[in-house]
Amino acid sequence: MRRFLLLVIVSAFLAAFCVTSCRHKSNTILTPATDSSNFPDSIATILNKCTTSGCHNQASYQNAASLELDSWAHLFNGAINGAMVIPYSTTYSFLLAEVNPDSTLGPIVTDAPHNSYLTAAQYETLSNWIKNGAPDKNGNIPFASNADTRQKIYLTNQGCNLVAVIDAQSRQVMRYIPVGDANDQTPHDIKVSSDGAYAYVSLYNGDMVQKIDTRTDAVVGTLNLTSATLGGSIGGWSIIDLSPQDTAFMVSGYLCNYMVTANTATMQINTKKSLDVLNSGISSVFSSPHGVASNPTFDTFFTALQYGNEVIKFTFNPRFTPKTISVNGQPPVTTTSTDSTNPNPHYIIMSPDYSRYFVTCQQTGMVSVIDAHTDTLISQIQVGFYPQEMAICTSKNYLFVVCLDDHNNPTPNSYGSVYVIDYNNLSVVAKLYGNFNAPHDIAVDNQDGLLFIANRNVGSGSIPPHHSLSCGGTAGWYSVYDLNTLQPADNKQYDVQNDAYGIAPRFK
Repeated sequence: MRRFLLLVIVSAFLAAFCVTSCRHKSNTILTPATDSSNFPDSIATILNKCTTSGCHNQASYQNAASLELDSWAHLFNGAINGAMVIPYSTTYSFLLAEVNPDSTLGPIVTDAPHNSYLTAAQYETLSNWIKNGAPDKNGNIPFASNADTRQKIYLTNQGCNLVAVIDAQSRQVMRYIPVGDANDQTPHDIKVSSDGAYAYVSLYNGDMVQKIDTRTDAVVGTLNLTSATLGGSIGGWSIIDLSPQDTAFMVSGYLCNYMVTANTATMQINTKKSLDVLNSGISSVFSSPHGVASNPTFDTFFTALQYGNEVIKFTFNPRFTPKTISVNGQPPVTTTSTDSTNPNPHYIIMSPDYSRYFVTCQQTGMVSVIDAHTDTLISQIQVGFYPQEMAICTSKNYLFVVCLDDHNNPTPNSYGSVYVIDYNNLSVVAKLYGNFNAPHDIAVDNQDGLLFIANRNVGSGSIPPHHSLSCGGTAGWYSVYDLNTLQPADNKQYDVQNDAYGIAPRFK
């Protein structure tokens, strides 16, 4: 298990608390906050220390990292870098590190101008309040209402064994869900059922796919993919493709070259549609499979082989029948991870009418469009370099393509882009450049008219976090765009834990 190490890296500004002009003597005599704050009395007294003139009150908060602490509701609007308090989670609530007066009590930002404001007893009071869900004075837990219908966005943090749950309306992280087990499992892809009831997350370095109840945000099922079950090496569980009826899913095994189908209700392998169980030798058809898509009846499948130029189309009726399809019109070829001369197809997504499918070719910066019935190449669309995941917006006829390594981004200290393609006429209608750093995936929230873009922020070009990360590394983040204008919805960078990777909306 990862040890929770404190890596304190403070940027040029503190993204959560009082700037230098907010410093006041720690023994300032304060009056209790009024009932309008809606905090429990003990918490109101503590946080009132930060709502003095020039600090986190209504008049000044925009100059204090946009964090307003004069009421319970305002606290959960977050700061310029996103959520400061995560209900039930002291580990991931950055607020505590900013005000911690004693490093023996927990993570601490040692040179923050707020550490002298609280006594150890007050810190413990604040910490226990968060541990118990951070309720208001009437016992209401943040984001707990409307559990059946609340719109959420689910985001995997590969570096932390976590799934971040984002409340779409406020755009803030509302919960963190631990996934995997005591080992480093690396949550990779996530998909949500069409009825919004369950999410499914693949564990790249593990031996499982886990099922999350989206009403309680708890893991309620696990598909065991151990070597004993599969009869060979395992690993690299990557892209999940859910059936349109939410009754089954297929997951690709990038490292083990398996394609496995499972029943969503029982979380058990369907041996009739899983290549490892049918014949271990047959899995050699798949070399580094990644992207997965299917037809509307979930009996014909397509998977992209990561290296080369091939998509494999296959069925199981009456027996396993594969067909090799070239994504660039050249003779089919499968190569290795060192290949830099072929398209290297990565991700597949079907058009809404299932008549064609789109494939990102990460090495050539292309999106290939292929007829799903005749298996012929229709077009190749140039996008930014290293295109990764895609998402469809049917209300706009948009195909969104996330380009992880696009250095044409003119935003300072940023790279990556999102291309917007009209999937009917196959034209590029917009290129989104913004505060990106290795963007990898995108979620379309039609309900709120928003786009959520996951930024990995890893590697040599990563930007240090504004706060300490309990699992180490650098903070990933998500950017929010207006679906209608294709412009940033706000000026915030919503930090999450390490390596923000896969992202999906609850209701499409």
